[in-house]
Amino acid sequence: MSLTLLQKINEKADSLSRAERQVAKYILDHADLVQTYTISEISTNANVSQASVVRFCKRMGIESFKTFQHTLVKEMSSNNANINDVSLLRENDTPYQLFQKVTMSNKFALDSLVQTLNKKEFEKAVECLSLAKKIAFFGVGGSSTAALDASNKFAKLGVTTGMNTDFHTVISYISNFTSEDALVIFSTSGKTKDILEMASYAKKINVPVLAITAYTKSPLLKIASIQLCFPDIEHDQRIGSMASRIMQLNIVDALYLSVFHRIDKKTIDKYQKAREEILRLRR
Repeated sequence: MSLTLLQKINEKADSLSRAERQVAKYILDHADLVQTYTISEISTNANVSQASVVRFCKRMGIESFKTFQHTLVKEMSSNNANINDVSLLRENDTPYQLFQKVTMSNKFALDSLVQTLNKKEFEKAVECLSLAKKIAFFGVGGSSTAALDASNKFAKLGVTTGMNTDFHTVISYISNFTSEDALVIFSTSGKTKDILEMASYAKKINVPVLAITAYTKSPLLKIASIQLCFPDIEHDQRIGSMASRIMQLNIVDALYLSVFHRIDKKTIDKYQKAREEILRLRR
């Protein structure tokens, strides 16, 4: 099995020059932050010249610092390096370093999302939401944030929307739905009892179910009419639903923009009038 980049650095450390060893030590100590630094910042922090950083990269078999960064980020991403993992937090982390870790984690998540989201399923979702007369959005816990954001956005398009975290309220609401409407469910695990009951009921009354959930063997995926999956990169020992929330919100924005792009001129005119009124009230 081939060595990872960090393993290769460890293995070759003794054969490096003094300056290259300083670069190696800095990168090993700050691997989770390297993506956020320029070559100038790495050289300054490691107290070496930029040329030494380039030579170090070449000693690792990589032609440029940019390629080195990309390789390291890709490896850490595939190993689920994630700010949600409590083990990545260190006692001496500064607030700004934590900001950088959160930013890196979100970049990992969005890059992974591009590889996971199915193009045909996304197009089906846009078609369904473009034709829907009423849309209900449902999510619990951390996923409720994305559900609320989606409801607020789609309401601007002249669609009757509803969002509530209470199971009984949403069940009552979608009881009046038909096959021309839609239920959008947000759930990272896809295993929450209320989520599954909601999806099963909607399916029973022929309401299309759009599931925005992690790409796992989720029971929700078996029920959903349309599956919008994001990578499952959350950890058990996590601080909160950070990466999954970012991916859900990104999917919401993409759906909203895609549906907005397809709506007719009358709806756009109404949207613009509402926008002008809001601006007037700000003055």
